[in-house]
Amino acid sequence: MAIFSVYVVNKAGGLIYQLDSYAPRAEAEKTFSYPLDLLLKLHDERVLVAFGQRDGIRVGHAVLAINGKDVNGKYTADGKEVLEYLGNPANYPVSVRFGRPRLTSNEKLMLASMFHSLFAIGSQLSPEQGSSGIEMLETDTFKLHCFQTLTGIKFVVLADPRQAGIDSLLRKIYEIYSDFALKNPFYSLEMPIRCELFDQNLKLALEVAEKAGTFGPGS
Repeated sequence: MAIFSVYVVNKAGGLIYQLDSYAPRAEAEKTFSYPLDLLLKLHDERVLVAFGQRDGIRVGHAVLAINGKDVNGKYTADGKEVLEYLGNPANYPVSVRFGRPRLTSNEKLMLASMFHSLFAIGSQLSPEQGSSGIEMLETDTFKLHCFQTLTGIKFVVLADPRQAGIDSLLRKIYEIYSDFALKNPFYSLEMPIRCELFDQNLKLALEVAEKAGTFGPGS
């Protein structure tokens, strides 16, 4: 069981908080000698595998780290271009970690805005007035759960399809938001949430939910 991510979206569709609490399982790390027996290409500012699937490394996977240090898009940790670094025989042997491309902050903002629009469309398509909009989307690898408050704030949780108690968790997150964001005199409505107590209590709630399968007694 796992809870992958938590997002808070304001009533205008802006992403004001995100917490990614899950490390993807589909990552593979391997030490290579020169020449690299994979074909890499640059796409959308990321270095991706274009050809040469092997040992858990798949076409479309991105270079995530080199010699244990995270890669930032197309650059190594010390600012060198990944393709140039891996093309230099002097840098071998080299350890490279591959995995699914990570979403950038801009991509997360765009997806939050898209979901906000889909939520509104779902409300308008309902044959009955007063529809709550999209409450859950399901795929074979995760479920997206959404709870919208009366003021239009959306709490979104991405979780394992088998994870129970998400409805209770969503309301617990709303409670934490009310206690540690709204009651914070330095917090402005609709703005990004930057509050240490909110972070701490949210992470604790996720830990409890993951261990119990549900949140708290009677949920």
